[in-house]
Amino acid sequence: MLVPLSWLKEYVDIDVEAKELEEKLFSCGFEVEESYEVGKDISGVVVGLVEECEPIPETHLHVCKVNVGGAEPLQICCGADNVHAGGKYPVALEGAQVYATAKDHVTIEGTMKIKKGKLRGYESCGMLCSGTELGLNEDLYPGAGYNGLLVLPEDAEVGADVKPLLQLDDWIFDIAITANRPDCESIFGIAREVAAILNKPVKTPALDYTESGITKDGFTVTVDAPDLCPRYIAHYVSDVKIGESPEWMKRRLALVGIGSISNVVDITNYILKELGQPMHAFDSSYIEGNAIHVRRAHDKEKIMTLDEKEFELNENNLVICDGVKPVALAGIMGGLNSEIRDTTEAVIFESAKFARDNIRKSSRALGQSSDSS
Repeated sequence: MLVPLSWLKEYVDIDVEAKELEEKLFSCGFEVEESYEVGKDISGVVVGLVEECEPIPETHLHVCKVNVGGAEPLQICCGADNVHAGGKYPVALEGAQVYATAKDHVTIEGTMKIKKGKLRGYESCGMLCSGTELGLNEDLYPGAGYNGLLVLPEDAEVGADVKPLLQLDDWIFDIAITANRPDCESIFGIAREVAAILNKPVKTPALDYTESGITKDGFTVTVDAPDLCPRYIAHYVSDVKIGESPEWMKRRLALVGIGSISNVVDITNYILKELGQPMHAFDSSYIEGNAIHVRRAHDKEKIMTLDEKEFELNENNLVICDGVKPVALAGIMGGLNSEIRDTTEAVIFESAKFARDNIRKSSRALGQSSDSS
């Protein structure tokens, strides 16, 4: 399980270095299979201010004078279309290490060391960097997905190391959780352990919310297989506006290997990682019969999941149905027929307890695995 140090600090005041924390986790029975700095492959990159920017005739290149905090500005040639005088960008100095990209400027092909060189007869003493060359994407830092230079804030200190600014100095712990510690299959679960290890108080995530009093009239939830689903909760949310998640949420999900999709979908993934509780969101307008019905699948009943794979089921599989059809494989993945869309205006959130052995067997038998399963 991937655990970012920055996310742990949301719940515990951690005052030890990452390597010391790793050792303390080991001493308490948690095997840290790997720990690494997010920007482990990046070095020698600072904030640069482009003071002059002139086009090189008959090319797409510009020759720039870049202030990196030294006695004299550096001359650097740059082919990005968004370079301009007055802009602040990451500058890889001579001897720096960044990621090498393919011709598409997106695919990473290892790392490279920066050397002085010449472009079209102009000396170039460094490199102005894109987000990709620093290992960033749009979820990790806004603007990093642009196929050009990464634009830094106007108040960024010239000459300062970009790692703290871009949060590349964060650490990731890859922790092996044993079967007897399901309480630690979440960021908050590990945070509780860290709080105990460091003898610090743990800060509980805010769980408060305000109900508007709006309900989905006549909506029912029934469970026909209580042995496989001892508890199922559905909650209706209206006046939803689908859009992007806030930057902090997109970043945290990216650090644990999940790409941002939309605010509602990201919420379910965030809760899964934060608290260890799988959730699912249904577009309410596609739930027929004004009902959720939890039951064993009928023999040869079919469902198409969110990844557009169709499965033929049997009575050993648990399904979530509306009043007409299956809309999710319980504990594994939602159905394509009730997915959150750009047009979604009302949502039904699911939070349930499913029999883990049944979910595991269904996942293996169907060859369908997910973070939830």
